Amino acid sequence: QLQLVTSGGDLVQDGGSLRLSCSSSVDNLNYYAIAWFRQSPGKAREGVSCISSFGAPTNQTDSVKGRFTMSRDNVKRTAYLQMNSLRPEDTGVYYCAARRFVTVCSPFFGDSNDVDYWGKGTRVTVSA
Repeated sequence: QLQLVTSGGDLVQDGGSLRLSCSSSVDNLNYYAIAWFRQSPGKAREGVSCISSFGAPTNQTDSVKGRFTMSRDNVKRTAYLQMNSLRPEDTGVYYCAARRFVTVCSPFFGDSNDVDYWGKGTRVTVSA
């Protein structure tokens, strides 16, 4: 059973930066692609960014391209989402996610129903 622990959410001003972390309980994190989803007020949960098991390639939703960067350190069993130039519309609860035995993003990044493992959400609030 893969357990994901998220951290790093906070209140920031428009244009600010945050780094979210997603840590795992298993030594073989390198076997899992890791994604970040977010749920903004009044909206469905959407995929934001995803990284394959060995760090490349990454997938991102269009609204964050050029601002968010995802990376991972399999030795530390942690994936990161660096968020720069934050906007009020980035406000929401961010979840890290994985799917069982999947090393690439395409099987689950596009639909939250295809996720097997969720981390507890971390709240990001961007003030105007």
